[in-house]
Amino acid sequence: MPIKTIQTDKAPAAIGPYSQATVAHGFLFTAGQIALDPASTQVIEGDVVAQTEQVFRNLGAVLASAGASWTDVVKTTVFLVDMRDFPRMNEVYARVMGDARPARSTVQVSGLPRGVLVEIDLVAVVPAAS
Repeated sequence: MPIKTIQTDKAPAAIGPYSQATVAHGFLFTAGQIALDPASTQVIEGDVVAQTEQVFRNLGAVLASAGASWTDVVKTTVFLVDMRDFPRMNEVYARVMGDARPARSTVQVSGLPRGVLVEIDLVAVVPAAS
């Protein structure tokens, strides 16, 4: 079964030798998304809440491009520069995910691209019609 590359202009373009996402064997695997505005390719201003909201907008655009939604997400990984930001990131996460409860890992890292505070990637099931 071939691997399908997902690309949408509603999320930041890949800035290296990778794809925004790929679909393989019915699963969508996203690259990590950071708080880049897709139009300007600049990091949005603001704290971890503002950055997490932009990350979820980017991930939502990639999900939609693959024909999936938040309820199709089975796993997320959250990377935080400061674990003290977890409660505020988690408020945004809970609001966006709604009733969806994918498995999740959250780790603190020493740094992220472009100096951002948060990066998130995910794995989702792609509905059969896609």
